Amino acid sequence: MSLEKTVNEQIKTAMLAKDEAGLRSLRAIKAAILLAKTAEGAGDTMSSEDETKLLQKLVKQRKDSLDIFTQQNRPDLAKKESEEIAVIEKFLPKPLSADELRAAVADIIATTGASSPADMGKVMGIASKQLSGKADGKTISEVVKSLLSNK
Repeated sequence: MSLEKTVNEQIKTAMLAKDEAGLRSLRAIKAAILLAKTAEGAGDTMSSEDETKLLQKLVKQRKDSLDIFTQQNRPDLAKKESEEIAVIEKFLPKPLSADELRAAVADIIATTGASSPADMGKVMGIASKQLSGKADGKTISEVVKSLLSNK
């Protein structure tokens, strides 16, 4: 089942359960999907990779807002953002643990034959594609940098 259909089904469930946070989050996902589908050059359907990227973008936006609201001492708004993050993350693949991420990056480094920090671009290109949706780019970059600098 596509993300859009799943979200539509869960919107109905959230409405019946009177789950305001869930409904707000699900409607945000639905709006983002509609915007992506109606964007210039977009097709009628979205690939699972595009859906994952879209969800990651929504989570990142909310995390940024959460940081700002926390800094400005706005717990009411921060609570809403954290509720939405929790709902949106249910649709994302399970993220890799730190050990799993290090192991995956080590395998990529071994297959590419990278031996110094100068090879970081080569490793990052492959790692970003393989680990898309399972870890964010910043974390992947930090792990690649640390593993290559230890060689």
